[in-house]
Amino acid sequence: MTFLKKLQNAWAASGSLLQVGLDPDPQRFPAELQGRPDAIFEFCRGIVDATAPYASSFKPQIAYFAAHRAEEQLEALCRHIRVTYPDMPLVLDAKRGDIGSTAENYAREAYERYQADAVTVNPYMGLDSVEPYLAWKDRGIVVLCRTSNSGGSDLQFLKMADGQPLYLHVAGLVADKWNRHGQCGLVVGATFPNELAAVRQRVGDAVPLLVPGIGAQGGDVGATVRSGRDSAGTGMMINSSRGIIYASKGEDWREAAAAAAKSLRDAINAVR
Repeated sequence: MTFLKKLQNAWAASGSLLQVGLDPDPQRFPAELQGRPDAIFEFCRGIVDATAPYASSFKPQIAYFAAHRAEEQLEALCRHIRVTYPDMPLVLDAKRGDIGSTAENYAREAYERYQADAVTVNPYMGLDSVEPYLAWKDRGIVVLCRTSNSGGSDLQFLKMADGQPLYLHVAGLVADKWNRHGQCGLVVGATFPNELAAVRQRVGDAVPLLVPGIGAQGGDVGATVRSGRDSAGTGMMINSSRGIIYASKGEDWREAAAAAAKSLRDAINAVR
């Protein structure tokens, strides 16, 4: 099954466009996990199990694991998701961007070591940096397009020779040339709803959008859904990380995460 088909099935089965981001920071863990050598895995597993009824995908951020030498805990977490929730897409947020054999090894890392359904990549080095991922025809490549951070405008809003901004050029390049096996998605931030709408108009229904920026970064749910949904009312992985996983540091941290995920799922569905 391809990444896009798995994602479409997950949207339909869950009735949710919510993607739960897994950005574990041990300093923010509840007291019961402090000092445990497996704290990162146990925290993320608890969040996954609590929020799975309300989400359609998960997105672990590799840097939060690697910074604590917890790659093995990330492997264990990915196994847990694949075994326990096999129908829910797993997107590895790595933002890789290199060429040749280096890119081939990054692809193997994402798809073999972590068994991810998709991985985020940086398009700055062009097709050479994306092609090794395209060889995995059943896996997804989610390309940075219009990111949610304010500094993204430094490059992404530069005008091309034809007058269109660079982020729309990237969107067109992905939709028209790189997406030849239907593998590609785009990262477009919720903090820029007008640009989100422009990307959706440019790519149509063929390309799913991973939309960060809801919650802690200030993205508006209503504007996001209206701008980014496709003709079927889906087409988006609306990601929330800190607003869900750190909803409480008390003993009720799992229940609080579940409540936050349910609330956001319902808010999204009320608009779409």
